[in-house]
Amino acid sequence: MTQASALFSLAGRTALVTGGGRGLGRAMALHLAASGALVWVTGRHASALEECCAMATARGGVMNALVMDVRALSSIEAAFSTVAASGHPLDILINNAGDEKLCASDAVDEALWDQLMDTNLRGAFFVAQRAARLMGSGASIVNLASLAAATGIARAVPYSASKSGILGMTRSLAVEWAPRGIRVNALAPGYFHTAMTAPFFEDATWQEKMRARIPLGRFGIGEDLAGPLQFLCSDASAYVTGQTLYVDGGALASL
Repeated sequence: MTQASALFSLAGRTALVTGGGRGLGRAMALHLAASGALVWVTGRHASALEECCAMATARGGVMNALVMDVRALSSIEAAFSTVAASGHPLDILINNAGDEKLCASDAVDEALWDQLMDTNLRGAFFVAQRAARLMGSGASIVNLASLAAATGIARAVPYSASKSGILGMTRSLAVEWAPRGIRVNALAPGYFHTAMTAPFFEDATWQEKMRARIPLGRFGIGEDLAGPLQFLCSDASAYVTGQTLYVDGGALASL
């Protein structure tokens, strides 16, 4: 292994990915497994997690499924008890689990607000808190933010607020946990077509308008996160913490 490749190596590390049963979470979990990490893939639906594990195994990776609902602290604690019992220290956390629902602001009710905050922000914090207890110096936490944290999106106020909270949480945890050698950064995807963002993509006019605002001229795909993820999880970013990396084809820069 060359010095350059060693910087980016994840071989032998243990990672946990929340919301890994589908979409970008699945893509990131599979990439980490393909990079040599032992991956715990978590989510609410066992069948989706088992399918992800089968895909990782077929590609030569090692992945374990672990049902966890980030909205319930008891579920988080049970899952991390299983991880702790495995005897492998946790090196990487990908705090990806999230939810989104478009709704006019004057129609947002308490249930919708709580649903998105509990999943996207409250859950992310308590997962990070529990993960950090199993981490040592050199560990990396990557919180999933969004382009919605940096620009206004109509009918997405609870989601945007939760993702803006992720940025503040990332900075504060980075400062607090730096003396322990735990780095905390955020990865902020732009416009990616997933099951969660499908309502946006159902509108052909919206697609045309948004594509025109992306300097690289296309929407993102799961593979576009592989390089940035590898960087933030590996020793290549050993002096990077408290930062947000936007993976958006230049959309934010063009505003």
